[in-house]
Amino acid sequence: MTFVHPHVSRHFHRIAWLAVLLATCVIVFGAFVRLSNAGLSCPDWPTCYGKVAWPTHAEQVVDHAATAIRPVMPDKAWREQFHRMIAGSLGVLVLALALLATRKRPQGWLQVIGASLFVAVAIPLYMRGEHVGASVLAVLGELLLIWGALRWSNIDLARVGAITLATIIFQALLGMWTVTWLLKPIVVMGHLLGGLTTFSLLVWMAWRATGLPMHSAEAPKLRWLVAAGLLLLGVQIALGGWTSANYAALACGAEFPKCAGAWWPAHDFKEGFVLWRGIGVDYEGGILDNTARVAIQLTHRLMAVVVTCYLLGLAVKLLRMPGLRGWGVLLALLICVQFGLGVSNVLLGLPLPVAVLHNAGATALLFVLVTLLARIRLPEA
Repeated sequence: MTFVHPHVSRHFHRIAWLAVLLATCVIVFGAFVRLSNAGLSCPDWPTCYGKVAWPTHAEQVVDHAATAIRPVMPDKAWREQFHRMIAGSLGVLVLALALLATRKRPQGWLQVIGASLFVAVAIPLYMRGEHVGASVLAVLGELLLIWGALRWSNIDLARVGAITLATIIFQALLGMWTVTWLLKPIVVMGHLLGGLTTFSLLVWMAWRATGLPMHSAEAPKLRWLVAAGLLLLGVQIALGGWTSANYAALACGAEFPKCAGAWWPAHDFKEGFVLWRGIGVDYEGGILDNTARVAIQLTHRLMAVVVTCYLLGLAVKLLRMPGLRGWGVLLALLICVQFGLGVSNVLLGLPLPVAVLHNAGATALLFVLVTLLARIRLPEA
């Protein structure tokens, strides 16, 4: 194996790839939790009805305050709390990567540990109801990491290590708000994007630590094309998250390519894309009327066509380039499968296995594009 820089620990790439694998599990299992309507099965955070694990019988938590928000459903509660546990394990790996990446920077490890301690102290404060103090400490921890990222270069992955740790901390906050703000769509969508952003940063770090560049004389142009594809995919993932969070996946009925019996049915884009509606509303099951949900579904479908065409065009270009043909085949295959899964979700009435695979497909596409961005380089002189 070759490394980006001799200052990168020889074990860094192993931990990074383990984190990529765990992040994949967190994303796919998180999709399972969300799509099986288990997202509010533990109404408190970070415990579940006051338990570190989860209640196995309703009688165990009959007096807990969280029962006033949601009755105990042990068959769903384990899903939500287990998801939190594996996400926490991922956080530990990201912390280890940040410490390894910054260990030779002046006070680098101290800055990372300090930020982590601010966040660690914020959690019990939040559990005791001291929300202002907890928020101040969490913000201080994030600012400390961002300050480090701005000061450090990325030659030894110090900058991206700090940014990834800051991202996963914010992701934990989004997970908390997802529960406490009762599945607020903008937070649910943000939580999905945060998870996939963390995954992308980990993939980039893992490849840069591993080395193995792919050389091409068209590297600068190709990297721009890949970055544009990554941006389009990110927009489509956000729309998918918005569709899911507003329960709009079946707004058109089991029809494709038509929607509700028409090519352009009644819709309400203005209402469908109101991002903020206040706090205190229970969004489980959705609150929008069907015309607003139709607008969301139509937007997601139209963007799917744009992204599919662009990525297929990128795949064709890769097929014409020696050394990149395998990645072109993989990209073309994944985008076709992903489009097919999206159509199947509609025609089959959103079966849980297909819906979860659709989320996994987005993760796989991200992996391919981030890999290309991390590894494509000009030929060595």
